[in-house]
Amino acid sequence: MCRYRQRRPHVGAATNPLHVGRDEGGGTVAGRKLVIVESPAKAKTIAGYLGSDWDVEASVGHIRDIPTPSEMPADVKKGPFGKFGVNVDDDFDPYYVVDADKKKKVRELKALLKDADELYLATDEDREGEAIAWHLFETLKPKIPVKRMVFHEITREAIQRASNQTRDINVALVDAQETRRILDRLYGYEVSPVLWRKVKAGLSAGRVQSVATRLVVERERERMAFVRASYWDVDADLTPGADEDLFTARLTGVDGKKVATGRDFADDGSLKSAKTTRLDEATATGIAEALGRVRATVSEVSEKPYTRRPSAPFTTSTLQQEASRKLGLNSRNAMRVAQRLYENGYITYMRTDSIALSDTALSAARSQARDMYGAESVPDAPRRYEKKVKNAQEAHEAIRPAGDRFRTPKQVEGELRGEEYRLYDLIWKRTVASQMADARGSTASVRLTATLPDGAPAREVELSASGTVITFRGFLAAYEEGRDAPRRDDEERRLPKLGAGRELDVRRAEANGHETSPPARYTEATLVKAMEERGIGRPSTYASTIGTIQDRGYVSAKGSALVPSWLAFAVTRLMEEHFGRLVDYDFTATMEEDLDAIARGDEQRAVWLKRFYFGDEATSAEGLRSLVEDLGDIDARAISTIEIGDGVVVRVGRYGPYVEETVPAGIDPRTGEVTDEKAAASGETQPRRASITDDVPPDELTPAMARELLDQAADDGRVLGQEPGTGRDIVAKAGRYGPYVTEVIPEEEQGKGKNKVKPRTASLFKDMDLATIELDTALRLLSLPRVVGTDPESGDDITAQNGRYGPYLKKGTDSRSLTSEQQLFDITLEEALAVYAQPKQRGRAAAKPPLAELGTDPVSGKPVVVKDGRFGPYVTDGETNATLRKDDDPEKISAERGFELLADKRARGPAKKGGRKKTAAKKTTKKASGTKKTATKTAAKKTSTTKAAARK
Repeated sequence: MCRYRQRRPHVGAATNPLHVGRDEGGGTVAGRKLVIVESPAKAKTIAGYLGSDWDVEASVGHIRDIPTPSEMPADVKKGPFGKFGVNVDDDFDPYYVVDADKKKKVRELKALLKDADELYLATDEDREGEAIAWHLFETLKPKIPVKRMVFHEITREAIQRASNQTRDINVALVDAQETRRILDRLYGYEVSPVLWRKVKAGLSAGRVQSVATRLVVERERERMAFVRASYWDVDADLTPGADEDLFTARLTGVDGKKVATGRDFADDGSLKSAKTTRLDEATATGIAEALGRVRATVSEVSEKPYTRRPSAPFTTSTLQQEASRKLGLNSRNAMRVAQRLYENGYITYMRTDSIALSDTALSAARSQARDMYGAESVPDAPRRYEKKVKNAQEAHEAIRPAGDRFRTPKQVEGELRGEEYRLYDLIWKRTVASQMADARGSTASVRLTATLPDGAPAREVELSASGTVITFRGFLAAYEEGRDAPRRDDEERRLPKLGAGRELDVRRAEANGHETSPPARYTEATLVKAMEERGIGRPSTYASTIGTIQDRGYVSAKGSALVPSWLAFAVTRLMEEHFGRLVDYDFTATMEEDLDAIARGDEQRAVWLKRFYFGDEATSAEGLRSLVEDLGDIDARAISTIEIGDGVVVRVGRYGPYVEETVPAGIDPRTGEVTDEKAAASGETQPRRASITDDVPPDELTPAMARELLDQAADDGRVLGQEPGTGRDIVAKAGRYGPYVTEVIPEEEQGKGKNKVKPRTASLFKDMDLATIELDTALRLLSLPRVVGTDPESGDDITAQNGRYGPYLKKGTDSRSLTSEQQLFDITLEEALAVYAQPKQRGRAAAKPPLAELGTDPVSGKPVVVKDGRFGPYVTDGETNATLRKDDDPEKISAERGFELLADKRARGPAKKGGRKKTAAKKTTKKASGTKKTATKTAAKKTSTTKAAARK
């Protein structure tokens, strides 16, 4: 079996079975040198820093992986790799193959290797980068000296230094990354099928994504259980005399008891302590009126120094949090932009848990702070940030501007635009501010008392006010960290000089009503923070994890808040009740710590995986395999049922969530009237059901709202009348995707199989109301599509139709959008012909000016532009077209990003064509050729030719 851990002994680099490092003499071999990195943008930047005898090429990410069982040759499927792509009975040996879209890239790299005298593997310095380097080494099988080249910033000095300070591939890091990959495969392939059988087909489970989903669901459960409590307080404006000394104080005590604020209430709406009193509207109003007729006396004044320290430089997670707060970037976009800044030499490596800065960076930050904000803004000694972080990323600096001297935002203004400029500006400010002096000032607090006149709701009341005065801004001159919670009123508020016993005039007193608020939903920033605090996952994976749970339909964004779906409730409940350990926060964090132990060489990969999958006899811990073996006790219906109170439940069905209530049969639940005497007399029950629209968050679905939906469902099935031609009932209903009208086809007319008659259905227009729609309008809706007329030139009918993306006209294969739904009924033939006489706005029929011009492509030498195509915006140089990704803004995309997309598309080659039979034939060919290329055992060592052939 060809595994790197079985080839540990280092032999001469000239023969190179494993040795990755310098040549025999310890120096550099003369001749051509090939450098392989991950991305084309990174390759382009690095190539500019090396000499003419260096070739720099990109692998475009990973070149091989564990295939899915459906992608394996038939004979391999029957063997030990067939279930997972991992042989769990042979040290969890993975079955690797070169990805189909990377075979061309591998051929290109091998061709370049033939002309090279040295190979430098310059992938990222983290575990994933180390694994990519190892996969390249195993696949290319170089016969020349191979060196591992690492750096954490892409500057001329850093690249040239890295080329002279190479090392071996870190076997322990590769082990840790490979363990993570195998672990995620075992977890997903064992647990996901349980979700398919018990909840819904097509669902997925993941080691980190399932835990992240649980966090969001638990917060929504807290919101659903929360009971709002109302309370009142009183604000008063006071002054010792002059208007310029006016300040605001809040009522804090009444007759010796503390006045309750929001934090004094429990989630069930009760007060946490008997020592607090809740003011109602009458009491608060009465106190406010009485305060206006008396003077208050200062009972206590205190003042203390105020100091605030700057935040540490950015880590991956804090960068994502701050980019969300200040720039409105989600985690995925923040990392995408940071990746571009890193690859183009603007910032250091952006996947790190370290908050430390190198001596060079400390000097650069202090120098710029001194130059820009004055010598007094910089402390005498550098600030060194150190902290112990769970699962810390290996040996990186914090994220900072690249280079020995930072470029200011002003200096890069002409090179960076949009998101790239704003993120660089944020990183620069945070780094420089981290080396600046503390903000200093003073905080003053004052307590006041007042005796209210007879007849007031209270006798003695107490008011309090506080304020902070910043006398030296220090680092605040450069940067202030964003907040998830609103700023307090007393921050940077000045109070007048007051002494005990001083009497103050009350200029205004006002009662204010409040309601307690449920725990705030997670935003991407706060979810990242919560995962980091619990040690769940890795900062480098947070963005992809949050993206995954949204793509899977477990979580959606409502503004900046993350809202779980009812589907997420069902999945989380199943995981909690039957795979509790797999979604336990501490257990998940411990897995990350174990992976760290493997990366340090303190734990063995195969031993750890065996313990995780088969269980640990020493501790009696159950393994993953035994957890999924007995599923008979999982009640699928119960798992997908969520109680919301008062006998009403939500069920997650095959076609989406719905509310259900069981009521007596034959009795109208709204009026109590008997609608069916026989059914009512039987004492039986029947369910009422109604679909839940996607715009209703779980915490807003109260029993009262659920019954409104149920009542509406009962009403919306009301018969509007009969269609004159057929006599069929026309009914209006509320569905999951909104209100609609449909015809009811009698059972005897429905037919069966292919001959089954489908009822006509039409969605209501946006300005139509389900409660007021009439038969005539419904019939008009059901008459669509409407034939507007015939084009006199082509002879084609022009029809008006309502589609997924709105109303439109259709003539043959030519479609044109309409401006309103009402036009479907009103547009005339002349008006339709006038629409077609205009140039086509979308599609292939009309040439449109480019959305952006990006310059000359470094590969093809042709101008690159961004265009709006039939399937969305894309970038092209006239020869190669590459569709923009979901997160790419066609109007703000950088030239480097455009070149990168084109390079990626060229590397993947043209899309494969052909039908099912052709695909099957290609698979057979792939089996034969791929087996030969990926074989890593000699014939003498094979236990079976096919088993070893495609492995690694």
